[in-house]
Amino acid sequence: MQQGLVEFGWTFVFQIVNTLIIFLVLRRFLFKPTTEFMENRTKGIEDAIEEAATKNKEAEELKTQYEAKLDNIKDERNQIIKEATKRAEERSEEIIKAAQAEAEKIIEKGQQDIQRERQKTVNELKDQISTLAIMAASKVIEEELNEKAHKKMIEQFIKEVGETQWQN
Repeated sequence: MQQGLVEFGWTFVFQIVNTLIIFLVLRRFLFKPTTEFMENRTKGIEDAIEEAATKNKEAEELKTQYEAKLDNIKDERNQIIKEATKRAEERSEEIIKAAQAEAEKIIEKGQQDIQRERQKTVNELKDQISTLAIMAASKVIEEELNEKAHKKMIEQFIKEVGETQWQN
């Protein structure tokens, strides 16, 4: 063969064949497992990201549900407090009205007792005055009426009336 710039020989063919064999061996034992590993790793990461996104979405939904439940609970609490306050105010008003009614009854009873005692006292005074008037009239009839005796009798009558009123 002729020698030129590039020498073509069996060595070159063996080098190409060896390179091809090394390429095939590397491809079969190194590139393919590495590629499969990388694809599996990529798929695992994508699945983990997708699962994390799903769980994050579920967590957001749960958070929204819990916030809604919490708002409902707060509303119920406020409603219960309002109702309890209203019932307490109504009960307070009932107690105040009952106390006022009782006070009015006591005042009315007191006024009736005072009126009764007053009437009783007036009746007793009338009885005493009529008794004294009868006594005075009987003394006037018993004695002769002269001016001195008459004055004495009036003074005695006034004295007796005064003592009787102060004793009772």
